[in-house]
Amino acid sequence: MSTQTTGTIAVFGATGQQGGAVVDALLDHKARVRALVRNPQSDRAQALAARGVELAAIRADDPASLAAALATVEGFYFMTPEANSLEEVEAEIRIGTALVDAAVEAGVPHVVFNSVFGADRESGVPHHDSKHWIEEHLRKSGLRATMVRATAFMENFASVMAPSLEHGEIVLRLPLPEDVALKMISVRDIGRVTAALLLDTAEAPGGAVELVGDELTGPQIAAAFGARAGLPARYEALPLSVLPNDLDKAMFREFATAGECPSDLAVVRSIEPATLDLVEWIRATGWTAPTTVAGS
Repeated sequence: MSTQTTGTIAVFGATGQQGGAVVDALLDHKARVRALVRNPQSDRAQALAARGVELAAIRADDPASLAAALATVEGFYFMTPEANSLEEVEAEIRIGTALVDAAVEAGVPHVVFNSVFGADRESGVPHHDSKHWIEEHLRKSGLRATMVRATAFMENFASVMAPSLEHGEIVLRLPLPEDVALKMISVRDIGRVTAALLLDTAEAPGGAVELVGDELTGPQIAAAFGARAGLPARYEALPLSVLPNDLDKAMFREFATAGECPSDLAVVRSIEPATLDLVEWIRATGWTAPTTVAGS
């Protein structure tokens, strides 16, 4: 392992959920952080500046601004915007390619790309394959690169995948077969693992790590929430047809395929020993059962 990095770390996506978690973890380690932002005057950018983060104004379509923002940094983290259409997939690839090329131009010593599980191959999921192509471009760039491949966010159970309360019972519904384990990670731990890699306090085996803090079937997930609430729980597997678009349907098919191959949870914990499993995440976030009965 190399000597711990002490120079400035550049972060693209610092005002978002995952990039923000990376900034949090870096600042916890007293690292110097430079955020690459489109609008330094935005509320989110100014909130970063108030915490001591250096702001560098960039335009994704301006290679010179990207290279200038990466000058003299010792590490660079980036993620690409989540795509919700084929047009956005194409834009994501353009942005990712431009960022890699700028890192080459600036001679960045280490780049960490926030990718997605399964991006080591083409999966047929357009907004996953886009990250595969960016990974390939990064690999061919000659840069020292590490891929962190995120799985489903535990935070989704507080929003789009939240369990409901129905007739005194916790009910979880997902478009996932009940015998398939969902791989998941907390956003906090995406930040912590990434920071450790950027600061060279840890290394990813083979230059990539699949970010999995837990993997549980639907009934096991429902039971975890039921135990927290002190209520009975059940799981209902939904058909893919409930999903709003083809991209989401392709993603949940990939979730089901990925669930057939168990992950080595020790890999992530070797980088961040305090990585949360789902029960720990539920407790850490203070989750409580909904106070309103579904359908009421």
